[in-house]
Amino acid sequence: MNRDFKREEHVYSSEAFEEIIKDTIRFFNGTPVIKLPPPEKFHGTGVYAIYFIGKSKLYSKLAAQNRIEFSMPIYVGKAVPRGWRQARIETQSSKKSYELNGRLNEHGRSIEQVNNLSIEDFYCRFIILENAASSLISTVEAALIRYYKPIWNTQIDGFGNHDPGKGRYNQAKSEWDVLHPGRPWADKCLGDAPNFDKVEEKAIEYYSKKKS
Repeated sequence: MNRDFKREEHVYSSEAFEEIIKDTIRFFNGTPVIKLPPPEKFHGTGVYAIYFIGKSKLYSKLAAQNRIEFSMPIYVGKAVPRGWRQARIETQSSKKSYELNGRLNEHGRSIEQVNNLSIEDFYCRFIILENAASSLISTVEAALIRYYKPIWNTQIDGFGNHDPGKGRYNQAKSEWDVLHPGRPWADKCLGDAPNFDKVEEKAIEYYSKKKS
Protein backbone atom coordinates (compact mmCIF):
# COMPACT_ATOMS: atom_id res chain seq x y z
CA MET A 1 0.00 0.00 0.00
CA ASN A 2 1.56 3.28 -1.14
CA ARG A 3 1.04 6.43 0.87
CA ASP A 4 2.49 9.90 0.82
CA PHE A 5 5.24 10.26 3.41
CA LYS A 6 4.27 12.49 6.32
CA ARG A 7 7.07 13.11 8.79
CA GLU A 8 4.75 14.20 11.58
CA GLU A 9 3.27 10.72 11.73
CA HIS A 10 6.64 9.43 12.95
CA VAL A 11 7.48 12.06 15.57
CA TYR A 12 7.07 11.04 19.20
CA SER A 13 6.59 13.73 21.84
CA SER A 14 5.59 13.40 25.48
CA GLU A 15 5.49 16.09 28.13
CA ALA A 16 5.31 13.32 30.73
CA PHE A 17 8.61 11.84 29.49
CA GLU A 18 10.29 15.26 29.49
CA GLU A 19 9.11 15.84 33.06
CA ILE A 20 10.52 12.49 34.16
CA ILE A 21 13.96 13.47 32.80
CA LYS A 22 13.77 16.89 34.47
CA ASP A 23 12.77 15.28 37.76
CA THR A 24 15.64 12.78 37.50
CA ILE A 25 18.14 15.58 36.92
CA ARG A 26 16.72 17.58 39.84
CA PHE A 27 17.26 14.53 42.04
CA PHE A 28 20.78 14.07 40.65
CA ASN A 29 21.74 17.66 41.43
CA GLY A 30 20.52 17.19 45.00
CA THR A 31 22.58 14.09 45.76
CA PRO A 32 25.49 14.40 48.21
CA VAL A 33 28.96 15.18 46.87
CA ILE A 34 31.64 12.80 48.17
CA LYS A 35 35.33 12.20 47.65
CA LEU A 36 36.53 10.37 44.56
CA PRO A 37 36.78 7.42 44.67
CA PRO A 38 33.85 6.59 46.99
CA PRO A 39 35.02 5.53 50.47
CA GLU A 40 32.69 2.51 50.60
CA LYS A 41 31.77 -0.11 48.02
CA PHE A 42 28.15 0.00 46.85
CA HIS A 43 26.09 -1.78 44.22
CA GLY A 44 24.11 -0.26 41.39
CA THR A 45 24.30 1.35 37.97
CA GLY A 46 23.60 4.93 36.97
CA VAL A 47 25.05 8.34 36.11
CA TYR A 48 27.81 10.33 37.81
CA ALA A 49 29.62 13.66 37.70
CA ILE A 50 33.21 14.39 38.73
CA TYR A 51 34.29 17.78 40.15
CA PHE A 52 37.73 19.40 40.45
CA ILE A 53 38.70 21.93 43.16
CA GLY A 54 42.51 22.01 42.83
CA LYS A 55 44.98 24.55 41.52
CA SER A 56 45.48 24.46 37.76
CA LYS A 57 45.72 27.17 35.15
CA LEU A 58 43.60 25.04 32.82
CA TYR A 59 40.79 24.43 35.28
CA SER A 60 41.08 27.45 37.58
CA LYS A 61 37.64 28.91 36.80
CA LEU A 62 35.65 25.75 37.36
CA ALA A 63 37.74 24.90 40.44
CA ALA A 64 37.02 28.33 41.95
CA GLN A 65 33.29 27.85 41.35
CA ASN A 66 33.30 24.34 42.79
CA ARG A 67 35.02 25.53 45.96
CA ILE A 68 31.93 27.68 46.52
CA GLU A 69 29.35 25.21 45.19
CA PHE A 70 29.75 21.97 43.23
CA SER A 71 28.08 23.22 40.08
CA MET A 72 30.66 22.77 37.29
CA PRO A 73 31.51 19.12 36.66
CA ILE A 74 34.75 18.40 34.85
CA TYR A 75 33.32 15.10 33.56
CA VAL A 76 29.96 13.32 33.35
CA GLY A 77 29.65 9.61 32.68
CA LYS A 78 27.49 6.53 33.05
CA ALA A 79 27.75 2.94 34.22
CA VAL A 80 25.24 0.64 32.53
CA PRO A 81 24.10 -2.82 33.65
CA ARG A 82 26.13 -5.86 32.64
CA GLY A 83 24.98 -7.13 29.23
CA TRP A 84 23.47 -3.75 28.27
CA ARG A 85 24.88 -3.63 24.75
CA GLN A 86 23.82 -7.20 23.96
CA ALA A 87 20.34 -6.69 25.44
CA ARG A 88 21.13 -9.41 27.99
CA ILE A 89 20.64 -7.38 31.15
CA GLU A 90 20.76 -9.41 34.36
CA THR A 91 17.34 -9.20 36.00
CA GLN A 92 17.86 -11.49 38.98
CA SER A 93 17.72 -9.31 42.06
CA SER A 94 19.92 -11.77 43.93
CA LYS A 95 22.90 -10.83 41.75
CA LYS A 96 24.17 -7.40 42.68
CA SER A 97 25.86 -5.20 40.09
CA TYR A 98 28.78 -2.93 41.02
CA GLU A 99 29.36 -1.17 37.69
CA LEU A 100 28.88 2.37 39.04
CA ASN A 101 31.20 1.84 41.97
CA GLY A 102 33.74 0.20 39.66
CA ARG A 103 33.64 3.02 37.12
CA LEU A 104 34.26 5.69 39.76
CA ASN A 105 37.16 3.69 41.18
CA GLU A 106 38.58 3.27 37.68
CA HIS A 107 38.51 7.04 37.20
CA GLY A 108 40.19 7.48 40.56
CA ARG A 109 43.03 5.19 39.50
CA SER A 110 43.45 7.12 36.22
CA ILE A 111 43.87 10.37 38.14
CA GLU A 112 46.25 8.81 40.65
CA GLN A 113 48.49 7.57 37.82
CA VAL A 114 49.11 10.91 36.12
CA ASN A 115 51.84 13.28 37.20
CA ASN A 116 50.02 16.63 37.19
CA LEU A 117 46.74 15.92 38.98
CA SER A 118 46.03 14.97 42.60
CA ILE A 119 43.18 12.66 43.58
CA GLU A 120 42.71 14.83 46.69
CA ASP A 121 41.28 17.55 44.44
CA PHE A 122 38.44 15.44 43.03
CA TYR A 123 34.90 14.82 44.21
CA CYS A 124 31.86 13.13 42.71
CA ARG A 125 28.11 12.79 42.92
CA PHE A 126 25.96 10.08 41.39
CA ILE A 127 22.45 8.75 40.97
CA ILE A 128 21.66 5.04 41.08
CA LEU A 129 19.20 3.98 38.37
CA GLU A 130 18.20 0.33 38.55
CA ASN A 131 15.45 -2.02 37.43
CA ALA A 132 13.10 -0.18 35.01
CA ALA A 133 14.83 3.15 35.74
CA SER A 134 18.06 1.82 34.21
CA SER A 135 16.53 2.59 30.81
CA LEU A 136 17.03 6.29 31.63
CA ILE A 137 20.80 6.05 32.16
CA SER A 138 21.97 7.14 28.70
CA THR A 139 19.24 9.79 28.43
CA VAL A 140 20.12 11.37 31.76
CA GLU A 141 23.85 11.29 30.97
CA ALA A 142 23.26 13.00 27.62
CA ALA A 143 21.02 15.64 29.22
CA LEU A 144 23.65 16.48 31.85
CA ILE A 145 26.41 16.73 29.24
CA ARG A 146 24.27 19.03 27.09
CA TYR A 147 23.51 21.26 30.08
CA TYR A 148 26.93 21.44 31.76
CA LYS A 149 29.21 20.83 28.77
CA PRO A 150 32.01 19.42 30.97
CA ILE A 151 35.47 20.08 29.56
CA TRP A 152 36.53 16.41 29.61
CA ASN A 153 33.40 15.49 27.65
CA THR A 154 33.13 18.29 25.14
CA GLN A 155 36.61 19.77 24.67
CA ILE A 156 39.35 17.37 25.78
CA ASP A 157 38.78 13.80 24.67
CA GLY A 158 40.00 10.57 26.26
CA PHE A 159 39.54 10.62 30.03
CA GLY A 160 37.01 7.77 29.90
CA ASN A 161 39.08 5.60 27.57
CA HIS A 162 40.04 2.05 28.52
CA ASP A 163 43.26 0.15 27.96
CA PRO A 164 42.90 -1.04 24.33
CA GLY A 165 44.74 -4.24 25.17
CA LYS A 166 47.62 -6.18 23.70
CA GLY A 167 47.92 -5.89 19.93
CA ARG A 168 46.00 -2.60 19.77
CA TYR A 169 48.63 -0.12 20.89
CA ASN A 170 49.14 1.20 17.37
CA GLN A 171 46.57 3.89 18.10
CA ALA A 172 47.48 7.39 19.28
CA LYS A 173 47.34 8.77 22.79
CA SER A 174 44.18 10.70 23.53
CA GLU A 175 44.17 14.46 24.06
CA TRP A 176 43.59 13.85 27.77
CA ASP A 177 46.64 11.60 28.02
CA VAL A 178 48.77 14.18 26.23
CA LEU A 179 47.63 16.85 28.67
CA HIS A 180 47.88 14.54 31.70
CA PRO A 181 50.57 11.92 31.03
CA GLY A 182 51.16 8.92 33.25
CA ARG A 183 48.60 6.20 32.59
CA PRO A 184 50.83 3.17 31.91
CA TRP A 185 48.69 1.78 29.10
CA ALA A 186 48.51 5.16 27.36
CA ASP A 187 52.31 5.32 27.30
CA LYS A 188 52.26 2.15 25.18
CA CYS A 189 50.22 3.81 22.42
CA LEU A 190 52.48 4.31 19.41
CA GLY A 191 50.31 6.36 17.05
CA ASP A 192 50.93 10.03 16.23
CA ALA A 193 49.80 11.81 19.39
CA PRO A 194 48.12 15.23 19.33
CA ASN A 195 50.41 18.22 19.82
CA PHE A 196 50.58 19.27 23.48
CA ASP A 197 50.44 23.01 22.76
CA LYS A 198 47.35 22.60 20.58
CA VAL A 199 45.60 20.47 23.20
CA GLU A 200 46.43 23.01 25.90
CA GLU A 201 45.08 25.76 23.66
CA LYS A 202 41.84 23.80 23.25
CA ALA A 203 41.50 23.59 27.03
CA ILE A 204 41.98 27.34 27.38
CA GLU A 205 39.44 28.01 24.62
CA TYR A 206 36.82 26.03 26.53
CA TYR A 207 35.95 28.98 28.79
CA SER A 208 35.24 31.33 25.89
CA LYS A 209 32.88 28.70 24.45
CA LYS A 210 31.10 28.37 27.78
CA LYS A 211 30.28 32.10 27.69
CA SER A 212 28.83 31.94 24.16
